[in-house]
Amino acid sequence: MNATDQKRLEQNVRRTVGVRALKEIRGIVDDDLREEAARKKWLAILLRYGWIVLLLAAGMLARYMGVI
Repeated sequence: MNATDQKRLEQNVRRTVGVRALKEIRGIVDDDLREEAARKKWLAILLRYGWIVLLLAAGMLARYMGVI
């Protein structure tokens, strides 16, 4: 193997390692985005129905304290 082939081989190895690293980084980013979307979904549900839970808790507290 001459020097040109050696350089080409090293360049191909570096390129392959770089592509592999980018794929791993993309997987990590995709996982983070998926987790963030799930958190946003639960936050939207909490904001949508949280006031009902708050009213129920206030009613139960008022009942416990004898106001109702």
